[in-house]
Amino acid sequence: MDYQKILEQLASGELDSYQVHPKEAFAFQAALRSFGKRQNITGKALRGGQIIYMQKKTQV
Repeated sequence: MDYQKILEQLASGELDSYQVHPKEAFAFQAALRSFGKRQNITGKALRGGQIIYMQKKTQV
């Protein structure tokens, strides 16, 4: 899976959110750690070990 592309889409707002299943969590986290704009993305843990990632909303 192309996590780099997904992360770019999340950071740009092209993708509203992306849900990561427990089986792919470590691979996604590795891609997120090496992603240059990772401070623009936040994650929220869900029941069952899933995590939903979305763009951080900037406060004005």
